Amino acid sequence: MAGENLLRNAKTIAVVGLSSRRSRPSYGVSEYMQSQGYRIIPVNPNETEVLGEKSVASLEDIHEPVDIVDIFRRSEAVPAIVEAAIRTGAKGIWMQEGIVHEEAARKARGAGLEVVMDRCILKEHRKMLAL
Repeated sequence: MAGENLLRNAKTIAVVGLSSRRSRPSYGVSEYMQSQGYRIIPVNPNETEVLGEKSVASLEDIHEPVDIVDIFRRSEAVPAIVEAAIRTGAKGIWMQEGIVHEEAARKARGAGLEVVMDRCILKEHRKMLAL
């Protein structure tokens, strides 16, 4: 299962592109992950608070360890997010369904991060629970 090890060991998930709009996939997925005991940190300069958590403008604004950087942004935005994740010491990168960036994934793996691409973290978590 994609990312099982990452999900089993993670406590904190920084969600890049998390929106406060309930109709957005980022909201529903993050709400589910929060309900499963993960700490969610919204990363969106256009938000102040999402799901009861203070939003930050960038990964560099997080001052605690991050296990997974979950990306809800277009593929073009991924390289800069991966660079920030490497700089901030994240353990893994998770690119949601439809998001693929092979070069950024190689760079992240080269820096020791686990990478999951083109997979929904909610769906993979549910699969893990079913095992």
